Amino acid sequence: MTLTAELDSSRSAAAHSASGYTDLTDLTPRELAERAGHELEGAPPIEVLRWAIDRFSPRFAITASMQDTVLVHMASQIRPGVPVIFLDTGYHFAETIGTADAAESVYGLNLLRIRPKMSVEEQDAAYGPRLYERNPDLCCSLRKVLPLQEAMRPYVAWATGLRREEAESRQNARLVEWDEKKNRIKVNPLVAWSDEQIEEYVQQNGVLVNPLLSEGYGSVGCEPCTLKGLGRSGRWANVNKTECGLHA
Repeated sequence: MTLTAELDSSRSAAAHSASGYTDLTDLTPRELAERAGHELEGAPPIEVLRWAIDRFSPRFAITASMQDTVLVHMASQIRPGVPVIFLDTGYHFAETIGTADAAESVYGLNLLRIRPKMSVEEQDAAYGPRLYERNPDLCCSLRKVLPLQEAMRPYVAWATGLRREEAESRQNARLVEWDEKKNRIKVNPLVAWSDEQIEEYVQQNGVLVNPLLSEGYGSVGCEPCTLKGLGRSGRWANVNKTECGLHA
């Protein structure tokens, strides 16, 4: 029996146990991730996302940085209302917030704007101003990593727009994998896509993108830590840091 047939036969979304997995399949979560990654390899991203939404909803969410909305657009075509987690760090460009607002309106998203426990002003009071300059890892942890951990509590699986081509640190990312740190199944439908494939999808489907991408920014993160440049070269420029910690 194929993975899809086996999982469909055991589907019971309304009867998830406290662990979130035992009612899904007799495979362990790690085994499920490994087997799904193998059997879905080569499938179109939208079909991989469809499998994940069908398999894990309602305990499934998508994360979106609002650099582009390719993954969000795909989800809106499959099942409107899938939770979309947007980490509103308090340091975003106005263009990023604008992209989130537009996506929420155009796609009818169930957009969850997740904010850190401390405002920027409260963090400045506790740790001193411009923590992102002195200790960028701690700043990312406080404003991204910990808020996502809290936001992920209701979900057993999540999807990201992570792609291998984006950075050397992402070249080993798999289509479906077991996220050891988050103790959840992680789905990366776009992992094998190139920049050209992303652009083609954007053009063919009229997908919303962050306007900063047309202004010389190859990657869009928090404003204080993002400069213009190809790919992710403008992220934490002149600092020995390549990831915020969400995918590390």
